[in-house]
Amino acid sequence: MNTIKIIIADDEAPARNRLRDLLGDIAHITIVAEAHNGKEAVDLAMEHATDLLLLDIRMPLMDGIEAAQHLQKLDPKPSIIFTTAYDTYAIRAFDLNAIDYLLKPIRLERLETAINKVRALKPAQIKALQSLQNIRSHLSIHERGRIILLPIDEIIYFRAEQKYTTVRTIEREYLLEESLTQLETEFSERLLRLHRNCLVAKQFIRGFEKRTVVNAQDQSETQWVALLKDIPETIAISRRQQHLIKEI
Repeated sequence: MNTIKIIIADDEAPARNRLRDLLGDIAHITIVAEAHNGKEAVDLAMEHATDLLLLDIRMPLMDGIEAAQHLQKLDPKPSIIFTTAYDTYAIRAFDLNAIDYLLKPIRLERLETAINKVRALKPAQIKALQSLQNIRSHLSIHERGRIILLPIDEIIYFRAEQKYTTVRTIEREYLLEESLTQLETEFSERLLRLHRNCLVAKQFIRGFEKRTVVNAQDQSETQWVALLKDIPETIAISRRQQHLIKEI
């Protein structure tokens, strides 16, 4: 039997120690790394060849549900088993969608059984778990064969560009395969739609300015733009959204 390479992810040291001890009693298991949160787990999975992650659901910085979504972009996709304290709502979701989970305190027999039948999650299973997830702390950008975890706090704006969405940070731009509508719904507390094709982070707006521009008919007209912190770019504000200037 081939050795199964495992990453343990749990923010509590006793829980990690418990899993490490149990896994030590199972043949053909190698623990390649341990993580304290979901982001660390994703970073380690990209660094190490990993077959399986044991992911706690509730962790700081990034929870297990969000980490599982980012891990789906790896090739090959690692298998996932969630670990959780008793949570009726979560367990019902796992059972309904045939998702592997271990209930704490974890027993050796149950752990061994779960590992023996482990499999990669399907997209529909991940989607079914989104109701258990907090708002994402990061976006995962697939670029040149690797995954970049981009903190939501660093994003200045999203702009729709044909099939993709451009994501702008202070340093550079990225391409994301998610719609503005989806992003606006999830991050409504953080973003403002200043134009039909652009969402801007409220924290990066430093003011508004009225400018004279030349339109497509070579005629001069005035237009409101948003001035942004840390970058020289401005974002045009559509007439429909100009009420936001007064509200802000």
